[in-house]
Amino acid sequence: MTNETSALPAAAGGTVTIGGELTVNRLGYGAMRLTGPGVWGPPADRQNAVSVLRRSVELGVDFIDTADAYGPAVSEELIHEALHPYEGVTIATKGGYVRGGPGEWQALGRPDYLRQCVELSLRRLGVEAIDLYQLHRIDVNVPLAEQLGVLKELRTEGKIRHVGLSAVTVAQVEQARNLIEVASVQNSYSVLHRSHDSVVDYCAAEGMAFIPYFPMGGGDLTGADGPLGTAAKESGATPAQIALAWLLQRAPVVLPIPGTSAIGHLEENVAAASVALPAELIRTLSDLG
Repeated sequence: MTNETSALPAAAGGTVTIGGELTVNRLGYGAMRLTGPGVWGPPADRQNAVSVLRRSVELGVDFIDTADAYGPAVSEELIHEALHPYEGVTIATKGGYVRGGPGEWQALGRPDYLRQCVELSLRRLGVEAIDLYQLHRIDVNVPLAEQLGVLKELRTEGKIRHVGLSAVTVAQVEQARNLIEVASVQNSYSVLHRSHDSVVDYCAAEGMAFIPYFPMGGGDLTGADGPLGTAAKESGATPAQIALAWLLQRAPVVLPIPGTSAIGHLEENVAAASVALPAELIRTLSDLG
């Protein structure tokens, strides 16, 4: 790569501080797509996956989100190979799922299993403490106090710096906050998929980072003929950039983590941080949800 594209404005969207101390640029990278089909097994081109991760950091991305279930283990191993020792980069991972095969996911929140998840993630990532450890899913078959209790123990032991939640309601976040300090929430959210509007508003009011996964609606927002196509033609940005720019203006605590296995798409996504949407377009897009 030449230096002409090495300074795309990842920080143009501003920063967000997680847990009162981890300040990162407001456009991260989600590493789920670096694995094989069905988020299972290794990628077809391992070196390309490593290159994508390294390029993201070159472009100013300093927040990488992953999970032990991506692969399983594959995504964390790739991040270690590409980015260790993570100078200036915050690594967030998740645990609490077991995988039976491609597309198969089952929540498991037993304290002994969550402790094992953390220990293995520490080993794969090559760190002594995980910056942000997120409970991938609440296991309804295990008391929440037990699931968060072991994460609190691990934080006291210095193996976790901050704890986050994923796929939760406002009521669940409030319940969790009675048990442990919660630094972030990661839910599916995009301009068209707005069922968690109340969670975004709650996080904004409480100063908690909100990390939308599937920030481009799982891909259904990015086509030229999709709902953002007309806006893209009028603005000169791409549909993907408009989807991400809308999220960045939604609330100052929003930290999108678009994922891709292609460097070209990565550069397109990062450039969204500098896309300024007119107020009228913001209102129009907000009405889509």
